[in-house]
Amino acid sequence: DGGKAIPIKNAVCIHEEDAGILWKHLDFRTGAVEVRRSRRLVISSIVTVGNYEYGFYWYLGQDGSIDYEIKLSGVMSNGAIADGERPSHGTLVAPNVYGPNHQHFFNVRLDMMVDGLQNTVYEVDAAADPAGPENPSGNAWRVKATPLKSEREAQRNIDPLVGRYWKIANPGVRNAYGDNVAYKLMPGDTVGHFYHPGSDGLNRAGYIAKQLWVTAFDPDEMHAAGQYPNQSPGGAGLPEYASADRPLEGTDLVVWYTFGAHHVVRPEDWPVMPVVRIGFGLRPVGFFDSNPALDVAPPEACHHHGG
Repeated sequence: DGGKAIPIKNAVCIHEEDAGILWKHLDFRTGAVEVRRSRRLVISSIVTVGNYEYGFYWYLGQDGSIDYEIKLSGVMSNGAIADGERPSHGTLVAPNVYGPNHQHFFNVRLDMMVDGLQNTVYEVDAAADPAGPENPSGNAWRVKATPLKSEREAQRNIDPLVGRYWKIANPGVRNAYGDNVAYKLMPGDTVGHFYHPGSDGLNRAGYIAKQLWVTAFDPDEMHAAGQYPNQSPGGAGLPEYASADRPLEGTDLVVWYTFGAHHVVRPEDWPVMPVVRIGFGLRPVGFFDSNPALDVAPPEACHHHGG
């Protein structure tokens, strides 16, 4: 009541917000137009780690979409530099102050249950059809879905040039059209690491070697870098979990996704960095038989009366 801040420890924020257009169409023949606004449920929390702030946001959409976004802000690590010198591994952000090149890596553990516990993960790539009589215009292409049958096979990297995504399907449940119900994991902006083999960082955080890992469910396997990464000699976490090479078809499985922020510092990041966003999306693929947002009510008309 007095307008003062009240600290709430270990808090999670849940709210709804407008997210722009949900769907829209204009029939140019009749002039009829339909549009729906999108409302999404936001579940978020923010943590401070040293000098950085990380905001963790889940977005649940009316179209069945699930998005995960990390918002990076705070004060960057910095170093001192002598008059007249230029940093070889960073950017000048103030007199005698530079911000070093660096990366932030995250891993999200997704305990998938797409319409049940029995799931299979497929890697899906697009490829052009061969030129010839069956492709006279030279623009035909199709998608190829490859099952990831074991933990050693299920260590994969992104490939945006072929539109790669990973589909998590239930082989025992079919939709109205005879296809397995599924959700797909769509990579967002990310980058590879620049560690040399044998370096401490790569040894202790071996999960950053691949963007996608899939493992059989085990309640004791909760952390991508293992229980105690700072004390680990290396190899703990996902590299150790996946070394068992357990089968993954039609089983209870966990999808792990690694993504990173590649920070080449700008003067505009100093002294407090504007938010940078990274993340990924989950989209239904045949999970519904049609657009699940068709029942969203149209917006109410607004009338403005002149004076």
